[in-house]
Amino acid sequence: MINRILIRIKVLQIVYAYYQKGTGDLKIAENELLLSLRRSYDLYFYFLLLIVEVTRMYERLIETKRHKYVPTDKELNPDTRLLNNRLAGQMMRNEALLKYAKEHGISWSDDLDFVKKMLDLILKSDVYADYINNPDDGYETDKEFWRLVFKRIISNSEYVEEYLEEKSIYWNEDVDIIESFVMKTIKRFDENAGGSQELMPMFNNNDDYDYVIKLFRQTLLNGEEYRKRIDRHTKNWETERVANMDMIIMQLALAEMLNFPSIPVNVTLNEFIDAAKYYSTPKSGTFINGVLDSIVDELKKEKLLFKD
Repeated sequence: MINRILIRIKVLQIVYAYYQKGTGDLKIAENELLLSLRRSYDLYFYFLLLIVEVTRMYERLIETKRHKYVPTDKELNPDTRLLNNRLAGQMMRNEALLKYAKEHGISWSDDLDFVKKMLDLILKSDVYADYINNPDDGYETDKEFWRLVFKRIISNSEYVEEYLEEKSIYWNEDVDIIESFVMKTIKRFDENAGGSQELMPMFNNNDDYDYVIKLFRQTLLNGEEYRKRIDRHTKNWETERVANMDMIIMQLALAEMLNFPSIPVNVTLNEFIDAAKYYSTPKSGTFINGVLDSIVDELKKEKLLFKD
C-alpha cells in the first residue's frame, strides 16, 4: 500500500532530520523512518474506521431525536439508508480492520467532535442527497456513496487535513496519498467476502521494504562520496545558492540511481525533481535537474551507471 512516492518523501524527511540533529546515530534514524511509515499505515486504518464511527454517530443521533420530549414526525421516522449502508456494515465486521485497530490502539473515541463534524458535512452534502434519493438501493450504490464521500467531501476538506496533521506529526504529507488508497480499497470491496474482505498490506512485497532500508542506508553511508561528486558539479554556484535540502535531494537521487538497477534514471530524476519543487526553493527543481543531468553523464562515462 505504501508506494515508492511516499517512501521517497519519508526517507527525505528522516535524512534531513538526521543531518539537522547531527547525532550520527544511524540506527535511531532508521527506527524513526520505520515508525513514520507505520504511522502512515495507521492513517489508512483510521480512515476505514471513520466509516464505522460516522455510521454509529448517525445511529446515536437518530435515537436521541426519537427520544425527544416532543419529536417531530421526521424525527420519529428518519431516513435510515445511511444507517443501513451495506458497506459500512461490512466494514464493522471486517476481521483485518478489527484486529489491526485492537493491536495498534486505533480509535476515534477521543475525537468524537471530529466524527460529528464529518457526519454534519456528509448530511448537508449533495452526495448524501443524491444517495437517499437514488432508487437503486443496493450494495454497489452503498459502496459508491462512501467512495464519493471520500472523493468529494473528505479529500477536499482543509479542516480534515489540518485536524489530522495536528493529531500526528507523521501525517503532514500523508493525507492525500492515503485517502487515494482508501478509495481504491472501497472499490475493491466485494459483498460476498463479508468480514473476510482483504485490506491493503503495508508493503506490496518484500522488495518495497528492502527498498526503504537500502535507500536510507546508502544515502547516509555513501553521503560523503555523493556530496563530493555533487560539489564538483556546483562549483560555479554560490555556496548559499545550494540549499541544504537541495543537497540532500541530490544525495538521495544518487543513492537510488547507483543502487537500484531496475529503476530507470528518468524515473529517479522526475521523482526527486518534483520533491525539490515541493520541499525546497521555487527554482530548486531546475537547478537540481541541471546538476543531476551532468552527474548522470559523468557516471556513464566512468562506467558506474549502465542504465537509461
